[in-house]
Amino acid sequence: MELIDTHTHLYSSEFDSDRDEAMQRALDLGVDKFILPAIDSTYDAAMDSLKDDYPGKIFRMAGLHPTHVQPDTLNQELDHVAQRLQMGSFYAIGEIGIDLYWDKSTRESQQKAFKKQIQWAKEYDLPIVIHCRDAFDEVFEILEEERHPLLRGIFHCFTGNLDQAHQAIDLNLKLGIGGIVTFKNGGLDKVIDKIPLKHIVLETDSPYLAPAPFRGKRNESSYLTYIAEKTSEIYGKSLEEIAQITTNNANSVFKLN
Repeated sequence: MELIDTHTHLYSSEFDSDRDEAMQRALDLGVDKFILPAIDSTYDAAMDSLKDDYPGKIFRMAGLHPTHVQPDTLNQELDHVAQRLQMGSFYAIGEIGIDLYWDKSTRESQQKAFKKQIQWAKEYDLPIVIHCRDAFDEVFEILEEERHPLLRGIFHCFTGNLDQAHQAIDLNLKLGIGGIVTFKNGGLDKVIDKIPLKHIVLETDSPYLAPAPFRGKRNESSYLTYIAEKTSEIYGKSLEEIAQITTNNANSVFKLN
């Protein structure tokens, strides 16, 4: 059985004491590939180092995370993303998007950054990985403005309703399903059971959003198996079939094969 963690921050400081052990736990359970989302320029050295340590296992994104968008450093950070993209060897632009949960004052800067990075994704023919919190309308407005046959990607940590799921799929986006699907009153299971599996990829978002029974603790990529098991239960399919389909979906989005 092979699984792909399509969204994991394994380079973050939460793993400084046991990163190699966490990697090995995941590899031992069949998690064979790890997609690393970017945050801002201060994290890139750690991402690059992890890629060097695990050739053929680690695949990086380039991008500026919406919660790290600040008006006074926006142009500098976007220039850094542009330089990274020119280097090549990136598999997506992400995570990008809009987050109005933490700071509404940066809305305009976030919108500018999101739009610019989508345009780069089309220029470089790369998928996008979207972060959206308290901002579905704002995110979809920009996605519709930038709609294009080349536009594709993943709606990371999808928590929307069925109509929003269909809207994302219509924009050629897969739905990133993580630990929330295992939460007792999360409600996500009632949405994705109406979505064909061909539109689903699995993710942990580690070290955040650990699935049950680890909710509230540090998440790690080995816990992807709990998300896969819950997805298997929801769809009434074997764990092996869930792994095969979601892995194929991830390989297709990121062009890993």
